[in-house]
Amino acid sequence: MPTVIVIGYRGDLDQALQSRGLDVCYIVQAPANAPKGRRFKRVADMENVQEVLRAVLAADIDDVAGVLTVHEMGVFAAAYLRQQLHLPGNADSKAALYFRDKYLQKSRLPPHVKRACCRYVSKDTSFLELSKDLGDVFVIKPATGAGSQRTTVVRSSDEYARALELFPSRSDVEIVAESFVDAPEVYMDGIWRGGRLRWSSLSSNHIAPLSAVEGGILSAHILDKRLHPELFQQAEALAGQALESLDAPDCVFHMEAFAQEAGLTFGECAIRLPGALSPQVNQLTFGVDLFDVEISLALGEEPADIPDNGTPERFYGYLLLRRSSNGTLTQQDFERNFTFDEIEYPLSPDGAIGPYGRFGQAIVSDPDELKLQKTIDEIVRFNEVGG
Repeated sequence: MPTVIVIGYRGDLDQALQSRGLDVCYIVQAPANAPKGRRFKRVADMENVQEVLRAVLAADIDDVAGVLTVHEMGVFAAAYLRQQLHLPGNADSKAALYFRDKYLQKSRLPPHVKRACCRYVSKDTSFLELSKDLGDVFVIKPATGAGSQRTTVVRSSDEYARALELFPSRSDVEIVAESFVDAPEVYMDGIWRGGRLRWSSLSSNHIAPLSAVEGGILSAHILDKRLHPELFQQAEALAGQALESLDAPDCVFHMEAFAQEAGLTFGECAIRLPGALSPQVNQLTFGVDLFDVEISLALGEEPADIPDNGTPERFYGYLLLRRSSNGTLTQQDFERNFTFDEIEYPLSPDGAIGPYGRFGQAIVSDPDELKLQKTIDEIVRFNEVGG
């Protein structure tokens, strides 16, 4: 049976691979394990390409059919493995770097694409120098980070010093500083194939992911093109300009942008599956299975026919629910007050906490996008105050 190497583990992708009848060998970052019955090798750092390749060679896999990753940190390693093992999919590891390093990415965009100012920072870079370059408020983050980890909004020299403490090394290319863009965030999930945009959807975050890292409830919903025609036109144009200028391979992509009165400002773009429950809400809204597309591209197959977006019957959104402040909120409390398409909320208050403080999760829908937005906001408030 052909084996797919997957860097990182994600349960919903694992189900999609099983439905394809594929054997899987996971490369996971310690202390994580893959589920019982699935082959895996642990590495200390999935961005250490030599270690990842050693783990794959040590796994002694007879018939490798493809490589894919579920994590931003695995994008470069996946491209490198394809090159070394002569596998289908994107094997240009240098090109992959432009979808990992935020400075390299923004530097390569065409001049007319509006973006935050971005530069590398070292321990020798002063707060005064950055405030002159980027303004009184700026952002410090890892050059190749993901999920808003170690990302800090800086407004003073003291905050700058604390932000740098999160980076113990003295690398000149580990940290970037960006000008702060104070605007709502939208994101596009899509399929880039043959040098053009083949399919896309546009969603709105209810709060910035950084706010979710700091204690907010991450939630988002699919936008209705009929209500936001200009925004959709701008996002599609921005995605095309960015992906073309960055020499994007055939891929599933996730692009983030800031919606300002003057138009969209590019945030960043990744060539991987979108995170959280975005794949699920896209499939429920449009019938597009991004997991299956990602697997097809990794196997060198032509993805299944992508249905035309059209006008969905219902729009879907998701929430990553947090544990209530008093620890007494239950799934039944949520269900007594709201109607859900799906909800999971642990019985025990001692349940595991995932990325963005996720204790549970929910999907909701409505034929009216504005009503959906209102419902999600009400659920967020209910979760925040503990019912």
